[in-house]
Amino acid sequence: MIHSALLNVMIKAAQKAARHLRRDFGEVENLQVSRKGPADFVTRADRRTEEILHEELKKARPGYGFILEEGEDEAGDGEHAWIIDPIDGTTNFIHGIPHFAMSIALKRGREIVAGLVYNPISDEMFVAEKGRGAFLNNRRIRCSARRGLRDAVIVNGCPHRGRADLARFRRELAVVQEQVAGLRRFGAASLDFAWVAAGRFDGFWERGLKIWDIAAGVLLVREAGGRVEDLDGGPDVLKTGNILAAAPEVFPELAIILRAVK
Repeated sequence: MIHSALLNVMIKAAQKAARHLRRDFGEVENLQVSRKGPADFVTRADRRTEEILHEELKKARPGYGFILEEGEDEAGDGEHAWIIDPIDGTTNFIHGIPHFAMSIALKRGREIVAGLVYNPISDEMFVAEKGRGAFLNNRRIRCSARRGLRDAVIVNGCPHRGRADLARFRRELAVVQEQVAGLRRFGAASLDFAWVAAGRFDGFWERGLKIWDIAAGVLLVREAGGRVEDLDGGPDVLKTGNILAAAPEVFPELAIILRAVK
């Protein structure tokens, strides 16, 4: 597949950052036995990855702004903004679990127009542009064709200890668990979206995500034919961070049961 110039910019930046990130991940296993542990090392890897992505994207599109997880936001031209999560799934990274990704999205005005989610360990790169479909390593992907929850595998993001919405999540979990073929929790929201887009999962829900966790993933699912809405039915999923994403035939049933939980 021939990518647009915009996607080529994003892919080039991700591939350059990935070379360093793969080397850093290879060092994590050696740190597991140390008294200090790998947390500080991973923080440095997170920031270094973001710096590389920032440098490459700014060089290619010098007028664009940035919304960053680690660094300071930049206004740019006021119309375009790169949204970057350098390592989504840092807990997996810290524990040597090869399920994490860098996430890059481009916002134009109020719309996400391009997105990339890349796991540098599996070398799976998911990309999408508005109106042009979603792709995994140059192969077109689509959400699953399952027609309901009975045969569906649903992924979720459970709150960490101390989060105020833990009790609500447990109620949601109990309701969904009775209706589906399987539940999963993988620990990287960007990849949860990407796997819904690829038809591996049939749906995904999570609360309290940040824009850099979701911007690229929202576009991937929509361009793969799926539906993404605010979990509670609100108007702007990018602001609330409460996500419900699913294959088109699974979404209505999943939405009904989750939105009934209070």
